Amino acid sequence: MPKVSSLIVPYAVYLRVYEPLAAFPEPERSHWARYARLAERPSYQDELRRALADLLPTPPVPVPVHESLDAFVLEADGVVCVCPWRTRLRGWQALEDLGEELSPAVLDAVLPALLRMQAAQDYERWLGRNPDARPWIRTATWQVPLHWFVLVSDEERRYDEGTGEVPPMLRYRTPMVQARRRVARALRTLKDTVGEGPLVEGLVDVGRWLEEFHPRSLVELDYGGLVHVLPAGALEDDHSAADVAEGIAALRSGDGAAAGVAYGRLVERWRSVRARRSAN
Repeated sequence: MPKVSSLIVPYAVYLRVYEPLAAFPEPERSHWARYARLAERPSYQDELRRALADLLPTPPVPVPVHESLDAFVLEADGVVCVCPWRTRLRGWQALEDLGEELSPAVLDAVLPALLRMQAAQDYERWLGRNPDARPWIRTATWQVPLHWFVLVSDEERRYDEGTGEVPPMLRYRTPMVQARRRVARALRTLKDTVGEGPLVEGLVDVGRWLEEFHPRSLVELDYGGLVHVLPAGALEDDHSAADVAEGIAALRSGDGAAAGVAYGRLVERWRSVRARRSAN
């Protein structure tokens, strides 16, 4: 399948769920089985380029007219697992959140109010026909939400500095049962020690999302395009999942000082990343 462009689109990071083929009803299962056999498939960079290309016309196209038939595919222990892009659904959901990211004046300049209203109406009608729809992919920009690190462990971390045309890569991948267990344990600890707050709210939300998927799914945290704007040394030294696990373990044992040290490392690391966002 041809690539849209060789342009690298940075900034976005991803939390993905790969479900086994058996989790999909027909005829979708057969479609993904055929798709998985393709010799070449588009990458996350191709998906981003397509989305950005839709914003170039006048007027822009805030949400794709048709749902994507592409997916990410991996094989684990002989089982083919698929993570559908569902670009149209994610576009609608991102559009709902855009008001929290941009001021009204900037938002109107980027996407006129009429286009946003039409997209919202389309989404409402579509959701009425598909009330149980959910995305397989969550996206964040310029940082990994801290509660995502709860789902994975440092032992599952894979880093490749890249060579030549092969880009750097930093990701974690874990079985769904492990991700759910870690969320449940972390929630118990945090509620008992620090109470309600953004971290607990984020974990509750992501925990509910994970419950929507097949128990034999895989969960992947991928630094995605962020690896292209961070120095190799910063990536190699980034063990944020270990810091989060250390902090929660310290809270569980009543060692608030150790929890504070682990949290301080996280804050300092991601403050420097956000500084790059301001510089751009």
